[in-house]
Amino acid sequence: MQTILNFWKQSYYSDKTAFYLEIISFVFTVAASLSLAWSAANPDMRIVYPGFFVGSVAAVVAYYRRQLAWPMLLTGYFVAANILGFSRAMGWF
Repeated sequence: MQTILNFWKQSYYSDKTAFYLEIISFVFTVAASLSLAWSAANPDMRIVYPGFFVGSVAAVVAYYRRQLAWPMLLTGYFVAANILGFSRAMGWF
């Protein structure tokens, strides 16, 4: 148990801003995922995509601060995919 607590403490103390951005990312991404799962038969992607977008942007900034290149690159792709998906869901093209 102490190892787990030390893991979270080290994450917090190494960069408090990144830690809070990661919490924001977690909350928005989980909320969007639950919304998608709950409405799986007919999801309103105009609600789902913004949640994933906010979560992805917060994660990109946190990963940049922590200098995590590959997670930042992958999550940056998710930012772009969410913009594209939201644009399609809105019927903009």
